Amino acid sequence: MTAVNCGMIDDMSLQQLQYFVAVAEEQHVTRAAERLRVSQPPLSRQIQALEDELGQPLFERRGRGIVLTEFGRHFATKATAILDHVAAVLADSKRWPS
Repeated sequence: MTAVNCGMIDDMSLQQLQYFVAVAEEQHVTRAAERLRVSQPPLSRQIQALEDELGQPLFERRGRGIVLTEFGRHFATKATAILDHVAAVLADSKRWPS
């Protein structure tokens, strides 16, 4: 039985992973929002929803910036791998004969 079939994945989306990775790389929500071409409040809400779903904080807020928690660093590695894998599958699909 896969994680999807047994209900382990609820509302997490690829978009949330993309948003999280951008914030992790920028270490700043506003700069990540600019990079993603979204406004800051919805980006912050998506990060909060992801933290709520995971039951773990991903960032420590420090003044105007943020840093990854220990779990956030672990999750960033996993989220990046997932996004890379999805990108590779999409690239493969373009080369696959119809």
